[in-house]
Amino acid sequence: MSRDDGDGSRRKFIFHGRNIIFREIYSARVDRVTEIVHQWRRERPDVDPSPLLVIGRIQHLAEILDAALRPPFAAAGLGNGEFDVLAALRREGEPFQLTPGQLSERMLVTTGAVTKRVDRLITRGLVTRSISEADARGRVVGLTPAGLDLVNDLIEKHLANETALLRDLTAGDRTALERLLAALTRTVESSVA
Repeated sequence: MSRDDGDGSRRKFIFHGRNIIFREIYSARVDRVTEIVHQWRRERPDVDPSPLLVIGRIQHLAEILDAALRPPFAAAGLGNGEFDVLAALRREGEPFQLTPGQLSERMLVTTGAVTKRVDRLITRGLVTRSISEADARGRVVGLTPAGLDLVNDLIEKHLANETALLRDLTAGDRTALERLLAALTRTVESSVA
């Protein structure tokens, strides 16, 4: 059972026999971002630091998520971004091939970053680079059988890891968060375009 205390605190009560065990999930009062906002309000009362309550938390959360999501990939010997290449190829469906430009678009990185990742994966025998059948001047990157096996195994571990990270959010919380993050993404993308 969860309870929101109305002050930014969220508490979870676990029933164990006749005893109630209390576990604090999140408390805005001890949150580092909240401390930073309070410091700015004290030092510069003429500015509104409240955007930090959203942006600062997103930035901090991104760092925490990166550290939490990396272990299964590192255990498989993959560096940052290499799983993204394998996953993009796997999501494409058979024959699990994309051009470097298509990989760049799907992963939201430069073609130079794609080339480096692909080169490392070729060395590991997880992908191949070959001449495109549609255009002899072009190249395609494709999964090898070993790459396909690895990405099929890792996607299960990755999604289980993500599910565990979201375990304390209700279905309603997740739906609301998805909607808000999508709206914020559109806003930020349009402001930097």
